[in-house]
Amino acid sequence: MNRKHWGTIVSGVKTRWVTVVVWIVIVAVLSMVWPQINSRETDSNQLLPDDVMSVQASKIAKVQFSNDAGTPLLLVWYQKNGLSQTDYERIKKLYQSLSENPVTKQSFIPPLYKAPAQALATSVSEDGKALTTPVFFDKNASTKQLQKGLDELEKQLDKAFGSKVSGNALDKDGLHVRYSGPVGIQTDAVALFSNADITLLLATIALVLILLIILYRSPLLAIVPLITVVVAYGLISPLLGILADKGLIEVDSQSVSIMTVLLFGAGTDYCLFLISRYRDELRHEPDKYRALEKALSNTGGAIMMSSMTTVLGLLTLGLAYYASYDRFAVPFSMSILIMGIAALTILPSFLAILGRIAFFPFIPRTNEMMDKLEAKKGKKLKRPKDRSAFSKALGNVVTQRPWYVIIACTILLGGLASFVPKMNFTYGLLDSFPEDMPSREGFTIISDHYPPGEVAPLQVIVDTQDKNVSLQKDLQRLQYVDTVSKPVKGSQNDHFQSYDVTLSVDPYSPEAVAHIPDVQKTVEKSLQQAGIAKAADHVWLGGETATLYDTEQVTNRDQSLIVPVVLGIIGLLLLIYLRSIVAMIYLLVTVVLSYLSALGLGWILLHHGFDVPAIQGLIPLYSFVFLVALGEDYNIFMISNIWRKRKTMPLKQAVYEGVGETGSVISSAGLILAGTFAVLAVLPLQVLVHFGTVTAIGILLDTFIVRPLLVPSITVVLGRFAFWPGKLWKSKDEKVNVNE
Repeated sequence: MNRKHWGTIVSGVKTRWVTVVVWIVIVAVLSMVWPQINSRETDSNQLLPDDVMSVQASKIAKVQFSNDAGTPLLLVWYQKNGLSQTDYERIKKLYQSLSENPVTKQSFIPPLYKAPAQALATSVSEDGKALTTPVFFDKNASTKQLQKGLDELEKQLDKAFGSKVSGNALDKDGLHVRYSGPVGIQTDAVALFSNADITLLLATIALVLILLIILYRSPLLAIVPLITVVVAYGLISPLLGILADKGLIEVDSQSVSIMTVLLFGAGTDYCLFLISRYRDELRHEPDKYRALEKALSNTGGAIMMSSMTTVLGLLTLGLAYYASYDRFAVPFSMSILIMGIAALTILPSFLAILGRIAFFPFIPRTNEMMDKLEAKKGKKLKRPKDRSAFSKALGNVVTQRPWYVIIACTILLGGLASFVPKMNFTYGLLDSFPEDMPSREGFTIISDHYPPGEVAPLQVIVDTQDKNVSLQKDLQRLQYVDTVSKPVKGSQNDHFQSYDVTLSVDPYSPEAVAHIPDVQKTVEKSLQQAGIAKAADHVWLGGETATLYDTEQVTNRDQSLIVPVVLGIIGLLLLIYLRSIVAMIYLLVTVVLSYLSALGLGWILLHHGFDVPAIQGLIPLYSFVFLVALGEDYNIFMISNIWRKRKTMPLKQAVYEGVGETGSVISSAGLILAGTFAVLAVLPLQVLVHFGTVTAIGILLDTFIVRPLLVPSITVVLGRFAFWPGKLWKSKDEKVNVNE
């Protein structure tokens, strides 16, 4: 089927009302019978695969060394002037209250209320300012149940102390308490993402609406893309909801939040590609239906190709071992796929129904229509120009001075990319929390007032195979180890031994993480000396430091696999669509250069501008997949325009015309897409702030440097060889008529 017939069918000229009704009915029915995606978000915080060492250590510990107390909540007490006898008595009073009136899902508390106050004093930090006491909760409790338990605990706190001790600033006089540990971190994380969902949705809609009104100066036209996206989301949410309900996919709050941003950003872009072309066609075609058919014929293929590029690029995240990546794959891909379909079905139906009125008050008309209107009003009307002065200047620069442009862009982007090797990364969840979040404040108190390693000891588990094994001396010799506990034998199998190793450095630091292989080798050597064969199979390291090490290893593995797969898939799609190996290569190279420069500039801004010591380690792969997939959207839209024009005019003229025609719409689309990702930077989660910042920067670099300057300049320099091995058109007069 040729493009003309395809455009006629999809444009909805004859079926516009039917198309709208069908979409609405499908969305309404599925929303009623299937669950929404946000009601099926997982509470699981295990992001690593089952076969990594830290996860295996955790499973062994639950079987062999579990005291069945439950999941701990750490109450971190702090008094800047030092804890007093009165503070101890009140803490005891709280624990007596918890013993008599357990909160929801409370499983165990230590009997602190039975001990004298002096017993509590033995656990206080050396400076006498901090104390940590636990409350254990049912291991199977949901986050909602845990939060309910914390709310009830808050009431008992107020009753025991007669005043609020959990919310006041730590620099104020008096006793303070913060909830930390696994329960505190889990509830804080869910609360942050829950609040982020509403904030993100409202902020994204408001930003897109404002930008559309500013860019197109038409209130009705600003609403149409948003309605299209909302309708698409109405279908996406129950589809993902049923998949999650059946256990086919797993999603969390973070993936749903970012999916919302992606949908509104990329979805609006697809709508603008068609709307912009439709407006241009309305200036030459009196029949609005015919104009819509032409617009779809000229942009439909590019929109389809762009969406498929993004869909397949995002699907590669499903190859990841790390769950945070894997959970993005299907939701993101499906949202883009359905959005692409919506942009080619329900959006044309809306435009067919509204016609020229959609652009009110700046209604596009043909010259004949303008002549009649001028005759009717009796005055000369301002007529829109096909291209702005800026577009003409841009087209002239890239066609007449391509080498200057290439050198300048390469120096700029390469200079920014040179900062990438200097970046520091962190994988700790708490590093993503705001500094005033209770669980992070509690962690900070522990870190500041206790030896560094006490906040998260390293657990060393070995299977002795009934050999005489003792690891204390060997582990204690390591210069970064502070203390090593006596071995604890397994409750189910006494061949197992467990040691708690307290490091002398911050257990969450890169330095501590880097010591994990050395600890493992030390333990393996000890087992070998004891006569245990294949010692590596009988050693497991657990705890936060080991988890961070495994996270770094797994995410590095994911990056080394997904990056070349993404490049290969997108390269293949470009080759099929453009039929040019040369074009495929330089389009991929420019997008990768744009990505690296975005990382570099993002690091400069976050590290040197906002004093961020390290960005989240997940950001490079997230940003790579998004920027490469979305960046190629703009390249495809522009280069397909140049390819089409090249068949009827000299190459330089085709580039000049192509840059001019696509410049405004791609700039508008880039601003909106960058704006939606920038919304993430206003949220309190550092992982979203870092991701939003780097991605927004990358989109802006691609929109205003790579796409309008670097890519067309390279195309001009390569000349007809840019199309190799496709048809090499014979050289024509390459003089550009800049007055056209």
